[in-house]
Amino acid sequence: MAWYYILLIVLGGVAVALILRGIWENHALKCTHVAVASKKVPPMFEGYRIVQISDLHNARFGKGQKKLAALVGAAQPDLIVVTGDLIDKRRPGTGNALRFAELAVRIAPVCYIAGNHEAKSKEFPALQTALEKLGVRILQNAALPLERKGERIVLAGLTDARFFTSDKKAFAEVSAQALRAFMPQDGVFTVLLAHRPELFSVYRAAGADLALCGHAHGGQFRIPFLGGLIAPDQGLFPKYSEGLYCEEGKYMVVSRGLGNSSVPIRLNNRPEVVCVTLHRGA
Repeated sequence: MAWYYILLIVLGGVAVALILRGIWENHALKCTHVAVASKKVPPMFEGYRIVQISDLHNARFGKGQKKLAALVGAAQPDLIVVTGDLIDKRRPGTGNALRFAELAVRIAPVCYIAGNHEAKSKEFPALQTALEKLGVRILQNAALPLERKGERIVLAGLTDARFFTSDKKAFAEVSAQALRAFMPQDGVFTVLLAHRPELFSVYRAAGADLALCGHAHGGQFRIPFLGGLIAPDQGLFPKYSEGLYCEEGKYMVVSRGLGNSSVPIRLNNRPEVVCVTLHRGA
């Protein structure tokens, strides 16, 4: 057998193995734990757990979303937040998204912001109404005080800029202008739900102590020692693709998300539920 036939067989085998690995990873859920410490965290919020769900894209994890809900419940959250793209503009339907929400509100209070896919979907108004009926708190350019025994932090939610403009060059300014209208100015520890991690500098400037974001899908294909390959609105080898970032004393957690959109397969990039635990730093 000629060497090039052997090479083709080997390359074909590798391609099949990668595809099978990617198919498996699409449903290989995991929970990632992240600790964030700040001297601004009040004593009563020491150990406060926020479970983040992002970029579900109406995917299903287990019959009736029970696998996903079980993982969320096991993290014992004080609060569940959804940072956009519950649905997908390319695949009509809201059933899986709403079924998860139905189970999630039985575990802990749930707060939600919409992502760019909701902004481009005709199904968003109906989704919004259904979520509210289930008891999900929708934060649209709004801040919500969270209190524990007389102490408080603030949870803020930024509406995705895609709702207001299709000009990507304007996303930063649109977001900054919106944040100026509702972000607290009294020094209270503030957690911001914002879909886009590439605007981290905007969130820092607005006073967010911790931003929880998604959108990057973990870089879709994660290359050892190099990180994510490509992310929406960041391009190749994105700066912010997954995990915890700290700049200028401010934090951002980027979820790898759960579902997929235009690219149907992940690689070295399992879908995740993120559990963020707050600690009072020195």
